This record gives sequence, C-alpha cells and structure tokens, in this order.
Amino acid sequence: MFAIIDVETTGINPKTDRLTEIAIVVFDGEKIVKEFSSLINPEQKISYRITQITGINNQMVASAPKFYEIAKEIVELTENCTFVGHNVAFDYRFIRAEFENFGYKYERKTLDTIKLARKFIPGLRSYSLGNLCADIGIEIKNRHRALGDALATAELFKRIYQFEPNLESVSLAGLHSNLKKEKIDTLPQKTGVYYFYNDLGELIYVGKSTNIHSRIISHLNNTTTKKALEMKNRIADVDYELCGSELVALLLESDEIKKNLPLYNRAQRRSLHSWGLYTYQDSNAYLCLAIEKASSSDKSPLSLYSSKTQGQEHLAELTQNYQLCQKLNGLYSSSGACFHYGIHQCKGACIGLEPAISYNERVLGLIDYFSYPEKNLLLIDAGRHAEEKSIVLIENGHYKGFGFVDLAVLNDDLETIKSGINHYLNTKDTQNIIRSFLKSNKVEQIIPF
Repeated sequence: MFAIIDVETTGINPKTDRLTEIAIVVFDGEKIVKEFSSLINPEQKISYRITQITGINNQMVASAPKFYEIAKEIVELTENCTFVGHNVAFDYRFIRAEFENFGYKYERKTLDTIKLARKFIPGLRSYSLGNLCADIGIEIKNRHRALGDALATAELFKRIYQFEPNLESVSLAGLHSNLKKEKIDTLPQKTGVYYFYNDLGELIYVGKSTNIHSRIISHLNNTTTKKALEMKNRIADVDYELCGSELVALLLESDEIKKNLPLYNRAQRRSLHSWGLYTYQDSNAYLCLAIEKASSSDKSPLSLYSSKTQGQEHLAELTQNYQLCQKLNGLYSSSGACFHYGIHQCKGACIGLEPAISYNERVLGLIDYFSYPEKNLLLIDAGRHAEEKSIVLIENGHYKGFGFVDLAVLNDDLETIKSGINHYLNTKDTQNIIRSFLKSNKVEQIIPF
C-alpha cells in the first residue's frame, strides 16, 4: 500500500513554519482506495506571498482543525503504507515536525516520485510536478492545492508502478550474496551514521544521513559511476549508530573517517582538508587574509575549502562585503592601488591612505564572523529517543566531544552534564561543522557557561 501525500505550508522551514493543508491518496497498486484532505489551522499568520502561491489565506484556515485534531486520522490512513511524495523529503519532514510538536514519533518508509520519474521517464526538460505532468499528459486540477497535487502525483506514481511494481527491490538485484534484503528493510528511517563492510569484515565506507534507510537504499541503487558500482558490489554487511542530531552525526562521521580511513572515503577526506583561509600581519601592521594549503600551516584556519578556486571565490566575496583590500588579501597584483580602490570599495590601505588600526577593525569583525559566539558552550539537540538530548561541548573555544543525557539530567549542575560527554579530537573539520550549525541555528538550544 502507498500513501501519496502533499502538503501546503506557511513557509519552507519545518522548524518554524506549519502546515496549512494536507491531502492523502491511498493507492493499493491498482487503484485509489481512499482519499483525505483538510485545511489546517497553522496557529500562525500566512504571508501574502504564500497566499499568492497556494491560494490559502488566513480567513480560510481560521476555523479549520489544528493538526493535532486530525493527527489520529493521518496515522491510521498511512499505517503500513509507504509514504510517497513529489520531493518527498519536504512533505515528510513537515509532517514529522508537526507530530514531534506533541511528542509523537511518526515514521514511514518513503519514495520520491521525482527520483522515480528520472529513472523510468528519462530525458524530460524538467521534473517539477507541473512540467512533468504537462509533458506526459496528466491534468492537475487546483495546482498548488494539496488534493490537486496529490491526485496528480498519484496518477504519475500509478504510471511508474506499471513499469515496475516492485519499486524498492528491483534495484537491489545484484547485491553481494552475504547482504540480505531483510536486513535492508529493517534499517531505521532516523538520523545517524552508517557503516559498510566487505566480506572480510573490513570497513570500506562511513556515511551519515537524516534517514539511514533511504540513504543506504540510494547507495545500493547507485550504478552511475564505476566507483559507486564497485562499492555496491563489495558491500557484504551494513551497520549503523543512531545519533538523533544531524550535528552529532556529522561529528561522529568525521571522527570515524579519520580513525578508520575507509577505502571509499579517502577522496572525500582529502577534499575536506585541501585549502584554508588564514590571517597574518604584514610588515606595515595590516591584518591580511590568504588562501593556503591547509597542511602547510600549523595555525587553525578560519574556514576550509575543497579547492583553491573555491577559497579564492569566498575570499573575494568577503573582501567586498567587509570593504577590505584586494592587494592585502592576495587577490590583485599591481604597483599601485587595487581595482576596488578605483571604484570606492577599498579605503586605500593598499597605498597607505587608510591607517592599519581602522582597517584591522573590519578584519577583526570578519574573524568574529567565523568564531564561536562564546568560548564555552553547550549545544543541545535531539537525542536518539524522546527521553534524552544530545550535547556537544565547546570549552575554551575548542570542541571537546559529544554525548547523550536523559532529559532529567539537563537540570543538574554543569559537571554532571559534562560527565556524559565522550571526548573526541578538535580538528579543522569539526570546527567547520560546528560553525556552520551555529550560523544557521540548526540546534535546538545554545547554552553559554
């Protein structure tokens, strides 16, 4: 059974935005057996921009049921069904977030009709729902309303299903004889780190995902490159470790790759360490920035890049945003002023017109942008189950490690909380990972101490 689902929302972020409409179309492999749709009171305002897209306004949802009032029906309709959507991650994450708001863990296997369409209907100009349906003759009634989009997606899925009624197992053909489909089917749809082993029990790949089951399926389906096919053929066993938090999963993945040096992670590891953004002071006391090989400096970089070109492009952007000098940052060569000085984007540090003290203030502002907001931090995020939280510890400006604590322990003293931390190395990768999460506010809580 398949539940084809479409939702409309107040925005694109499941942590801050809410559902305004849901439609569920249950398909048994031959025909649609159930339909359900409802407006939902999002308990927040719908912006004019969203109304222009969906046609759903604040007046329409004012008397609609709140999500928790229809949650039971959603659970029952989708029980023992695979959750199907067009860009399924969007719909699935929003529905999971709505359930999490009142403490319920909603989990279903998922299928994405975008990925299926690319495989079974190749060569189209676009795989957006509107363009795809137009190209293959599927009518969409009430575009950008949940039921209209869900019915169109159901018709698309029905046509794909006729090509291959055993969608998930078809691409699992040709697996290593030691790897059983039953084991793949029982993998969790949760956040964590996964491990691939060969028939000698050697670890050959480590990865992380917010949906372990789907990510491993995608590896086993991937025959697009020689390396991907070679790795697929060598996978004799899989294992995983739940993390709850995507931040913790990234940190654990980074540590496991460095510690174990898996065969198929080596290129990935090299790319993470290639080039760094560094600061130094020149003979005239100006603070300068430079892109250098990460291995060539003992200093900690402000940021890391997979290539010199990527680093220089970012440095050029930073130089412009902070009104810094192209010459001082190694982006322009001349005996006189830099190009930006001629268009009034540099204040003349390159020709001695701007004093080092005022110039350096802007460089220090840029450095602050890359720093942790405080030297000592606890980063609180989701745990592996509802009764715990994950904790990442930053102490004296350095990453110390992570751990998991019961909810009750969060009210204890700092030393008790810190006792639950497992210590890991503070590396250039971990710095980049943590900074990225802090800048995008991707953790539940940040506690300075």
